[in-house]
Amino acid sequence: MKLLTFVQNGEYRLGIKLDQGVLDLQAALEAVPSKEILPATVHEVIKGGSEAVELLRTYAESVMSSGDSKEAYVLEEATLTLGPCVTNPGKMICVGLNYRKHAEETHAPIPAYPILFNKFSNTLAAQGDQIPLPAVSQKVDYEAELVIVIGKKAKYVSREDALSHVFGYCNVNDLSARDLQLRTQQWMLGKICDKFSPLGPYLVTADEVGDPNQLDIQCIVNGEVRQSSNTSDMIFYCDEIVSYISQHMTLEPGDIIFTGTPEGVVLGYPLEKQVYLKDGDQVTIQIEKLGALTNTMVADKGTPSAQVLRSGSDNHVHV
Repeated sequence: MKLLTFVQNGEYRLGIKLDQGVLDLQAALEAVPSKEILPATVHEVIKGGSEAVELLRTYAESVMSSGDSKEAYVLEEATLTLGPCVTNPGKMICVGLNYRKHAEETHAPIPAYPILFNKFSNTLAAQGDQIPLPAVSQKVDYEAELVIVIGKKAKYVSREDALSHVFGYCNVNDLSARDLQLRTQQWMLGKICDKFSPLGPYLVTADEVGDPNQLDIQCIVNGEVRQSSNTSDMIFYCDEIVSYISQHMTLEPGDIIFTGTPEGVVLGYPLEKQVYLKDGDQVTIQIEKLGALTNTMVADKGTPSAQVLRSGSDNHVHV
């Protein structure tokens, strides 16, 4: 099943992508009440797991097989303003340097353990959103990534059992301001700018995706394919990642894990060929079975204030 969220009257609503369009669940229930209590939000579906998905599937099939007019609750996707397909993740955990060829292109050693960092909710964005290029950076890069969405509480899970704790998967563009990211040994600053994690368009259930490490993955910039790989090139596979993280923290339903990006990022190009994202660039992330996520980059019109730096030599503050 493919789930999505869309915005109506300033609020997120749950939709189910069907061949005929998007089923607006709330509007459908008003027209055709259900005998069962159905989840009303994407997070309720995630927490409800396979039972909630089956309830939605049964209801959708029943509604769509009826002879009634469906104009009030089957909507054209192109007319909708989408939200992030996971609207309120408790944790946003990222794995760095997790594709072998990407590590090689950036001349980084193959990691012995997953390299973990995090993002925050301010980075969330959706299909079709404009993404502001921060005024404090001149080197914003794209990163096509597969996202794991946790469906069941996971603590100390084995690799063999790890994927049973996964609800589904989606696309993300893990945008990265390289000049900020590489300013220090801690990458966080280059990863947490506003709207740096467009997510979607769909949250696709694990049963529909199958093996998450056999999916074609691409990034296309202004019609040019920049990244083209397969999730089989991951150094640490999805089951390993979930198991590893669960040894160190409890994963909860709705947590999301970014699994790394393949080769082809701007940072991997020779210096003389590095052309970072600019105002007007259109970036599409597409992963097999998960649809396509497209966003346009726009210049941030804000003016940053003077930076305050502390000198290590004289311990004075310089502006």
